[in-house]
Amino acid sequence: MAFIQIIELRTTKVSEIEELIKIWKAASEGRRSAQRATVTQDLDRPNTYLQIVEFPSHESAMANSELTETTLFAARLAELCDGPIEFRNLEVVRVVQM
Repeated sequence: MAFIQIIELRTTKVSEIEELIKIWKAASEGRRSAQRATVTQDLDRPNTYLQIVEFPSHESAMANSELTETTLFAARLAELCDGPIEFRNLEVVRVVQM
């Protein structure tokens, strides 16, 4: 079953986070299981961003989280945020094309 993780964070250091994502992406090439990530900005809450990351399954997402590159990425990401990072772990029940 497909799996989505939503990562919500507050930051004023968007360009630094974008660079961090590029570094993680290069470092985890061929090993990560994340298939797609969409980065969004909340228009109602200043400096609030949500990253929507898609995986083939919950198990593959957990394996991705255990990669050394992901562990280092998460630690550095936390340093760039203006508060705690919130995670939502979602199993996809259905996708409907409109």
